[in-house]
Amino acid sequence: MSAATRRLIGLDPGLRFTGWGVIDMRGSKLTHIANGAVRSDAALSLAERLLQLDEGLDAVVAEHRPDFAAVEQTFVNRDGAATLKLGQARAVCLLVPARRRIGVSEYAPNFIKRSVTGSGHADKKQVQSMVQMLLPTAEIANEHAADALAVAITLAHAGDFGGKMQDAIARAEQKGAVI
Repeated sequence: MSAATRRLIGLDPGLRFTGWGVIDMRGSKLTHIANGAVRSDAALSLAERLLQLDEGLDAVVAEHRPDFAAVEQTFVNRDGAATLKLGQARAVCLLVPARRRIGVSEYAPNFIKRSVTGSGHADKKQVQSMVQMLLPTAEIANEHAADALAVAITLAHAGDFGGKMQDAIARAEQKGAVI
């Protein structure tokens, strides 16, 4: 019995550029499909920029039809306003696949780095090098796309595609276990 092919999309949220990367996973084999970034126009209002991200990502999802999606979690930095804007862009990244009933996973930046490179403290160049090594046919559009492909690779490595984890949690809760 051969493994089914799953199409995965990784999203790297950003208000100026939101990276996206699409891969296919068949068993443990990963194949690059496409990557890029959706750009918003800084001259527009925040609402209009979020709409640009929404429309751009929706077009990517419509074209590539992923089965599962993953989004990088936001870390809080010292600039509260920048963190809030990033959070709003991240909300768009969660909403677009959810609107199409695509399951969405979320991963912390250190978990993504560890999944792709083996080290949770890898720098951007190390992550990009490993993405290129794992997806040798990929022509990576930019750093945002590379980060998004790393998110997709993390989903391939850590995704709960069969719902086994959710089933185990539900069974434990039925037995009165505290989770």
